[in-house]
Amino acid sequence: ALLDSGATAIAYETVQLASGALPLLAPMSEIAGRMATQSGAHHLERPHGGRGVLIGGVAGVAPANGVVLGAGMAGTNAAMVAAGMGADVTILDINIDKLRHIDELYRSSMVTLRSSIHAVEQFVAEADLVVGAVLVPGARAPVVVSDEMVATMRPGSVIVDISIDQGGCIETARETTHHDPTYLVHDVVHYAVGNIPGAVPNTATFALTNATLPYVVALAEGYTTASAMHPELVPGVNIAKGAVTHDAVAAALGVGATTVDQVL
Repeated sequence: ALLDSGATAIAYETVQLASGALPLLAPMSEIAGRMATQSGAHHLERPHGGRGVLIGGVAGVAPANGVVLGAGMAGTNAAMVAAGMGADVTILDINIDKLRHIDELYRSSMVTLRSSIHAVEQFVAEADLVVGAVLVPGARAPVVVSDEMVATMRPGSVIVDISIDQGGCIETARETTHHDPTYLVHDVVHYAVGNIPGAVPNTATFALTNATLPYVVALAEGYTTASAMHPELVPGVNIAKGAVTHDAVAAALGVGATTVDQVL
């Protein structure tokens, strides 16, 4: 429909700074990451289907093992909240620079680990709570936890797949709703709510508006003026004048891509 309309369509999740940061996705990622741990802790409680584990433990009783896959904005916030609640936290990513930054900030409260198939297998099997926060801007999230890995987890453990909005990074994940958020696979609780920040619309709306307003004001002057002021808008353009202008979106749709410069 957007292609047929001739509109210029800019996606929140592909507006990207030169540093690789995603300024319009960041507020929702922050909220989703923090809520992932909060929801995971809730569903670890026995009345909600979990193992009956207090995430921070108590004196004389070990805390929960929390494993976060992905050290982006969502994953870092999930790990930060889990560590703040007293869990033993391990965060995995393939980007050593991201892990180095987290290590500098939170070295005493969480372990950083370079992700590999072997590492994911090992730590997922031992986890009470797994948070999937793997993102490829504009494309489907890669599956990093297989059905076989989920089967090795203890009954009542919890998986929260933040990446479900982009297809999910857990093979056994399927999108759920806030009204019916969980289901069981291999006796593991799966929480895979699409649009997690929708549970806190007051906070989410203010956070998103803070980030988007400068771009909205700039775009009111037209795309050419706005993109000169904010070059990060250029990769944000997904569709323009009937053409797909983002490679990852084109690949996902199985169509050819045209560069933004050619179209606009």
